[in-house]
Amino acid sequence: MTAPLEVRALCRRFGEVEVLKQVDLKVEAGEIHALLGPNGAGKTTLLRILAGLCDPTEGEIFIQGARSGTIGYREWRKLFSMVPSGERTSYQRLSGYENLVFFGRLYGLSRVAAKRRSGECLEMVGLADAASRRVGLYSQGMQKRLAIARALLVDPPLLLIDEATQSLDPEGARLTRVLAKDAARRGAAVLWTTQRLDEIRGFADVVTILRRGEVRFRGTVAELSGTVITRTFLIQVGAVGEAGPAELLEGLADITVAGDGHYRLSLKDGASLGATLAALVEGGIEVVACREEISDVEEAFVRITGPS
Repeated sequence: MTAPLEVRALCRRFGEVEVLKQVDLKVEAGEIHALLGPNGAGKTTLLRILAGLCDPTEGEIFIQGARSGTIGYREWRKLFSMVPSGERTSYQRLSGYENLVFFGRLYGLSRVAAKRRSGECLEMVGLADAASRRVGLYSQGMQKRLAIARALLVDPPLLLIDEATQSLDPEGARLTRVLAKDAARRGAAVLWTTQRLDEIRGFADVVTILRRGEVRFRGTVAELSGTVITRTFLIQVGAVGEAGPAELLEGLADITVAGDGHYRLSLKDGASLGATLAALVEGGIEVVACREEISDVEEAFVRITGPS
């Protein structure tokens, strides 16, 4: 079965600068595929190429089996929906409802269907109460929600989302992820670009990391976390028994004093946090609090995208 999105050996050069280098990417139906990378990694350029706003220098793109360059832009644009990274992507003098009806008609919906679907999508993104308000009066977060509503008008088989939660408060970001999950459950392939590493755990099915235009990692979130050799935690202790922490944790973790009743733990290969904390408690050390200093996902991202 053909994947809704497949990218093969994609390259893009601007003069002497190669922004994308032999990028391969596949997003299956029902899958949320997170595209990560630091600023300048090529994420937005890739999405612009997929959307037909920029031509690749080399390579092939297939959306729903159609090859880029073989059909016109209007036909290509009907193959997917997109949430761009900017906020002001709608007509500012029209209301939110009028914007959606207008775009629904452009997507080929009948007038009745466009009106019905516009109301439903405004409700989904929490803008029903602002439906008749001019978009120019919307906050940045509201304009981003409207862009998401527009992308969901036609229940697309492929959804391209560029920094969807960038301007949203925590509740708006959570709602956006729920809507993307719902679209995936209905069979849509979702390509989700982000720099918010905290949001991919428990959300993304597959992760691709770009660094300087090259794919440096492709796999699940668990596989990404597995690339981290050492995990570091900060613990706060109360009562301390006769044995010192370093003695109790021999073979499990390296421990250093962080001051004021706090210690920094670096787990050794194969050791679990649970076993490490249990060893402290059994040795008479009261563990008051524990937190990960840097998440395994963040640590893996830094290792992959940092200087070679």
